[in-house]
Amino acid sequence: MYAVQLEAYRTAQNSVVSGREIEAAALTRCALMLSDCRQNWDAADRDEKLAEALRRNQMVWSILQSELAKDDNPLPVEIRNNILTLSVFIDKRIIQVMADPEPDKLAILIDINLNLAAGLRGSPVK
Repeated sequence: MYAVQLEAYRTAQNSVVSGREIEAAALTRCALMLSDCRQNWDAADRDEKLAEALRRNQMVWSILQSELAKDDNPLPVEIRNNILTLSVFIDKRIIQVMADPEPDKLAILIDINLNLAAGLRGSPVK
């Protein structure tokens, strides 16, 4: 009688993406946007694309900061504190790039995002 509903629930349950996968995807997307800006630094629309990439990256890191600061966050305190410290560096670098844009300043943002995303996925960058 409820076989159709049960099957729909199982299908939906299997297609649900974990929070870590969402975070990893968001960090990767930001890294790709920043990388595109870096590779196309002389493009006519660079300023708009760079502003959007930096804004999105800052938003993702703000969300991460918020989640890490919660008392019920399951990560060990030391790891949470390390990532929060890293997030302060990210915030400073974003401001530096906004104040004085240079393509080389994006490299560390890209690397950190990709490495953290890989860690979230359980597959460190080689």
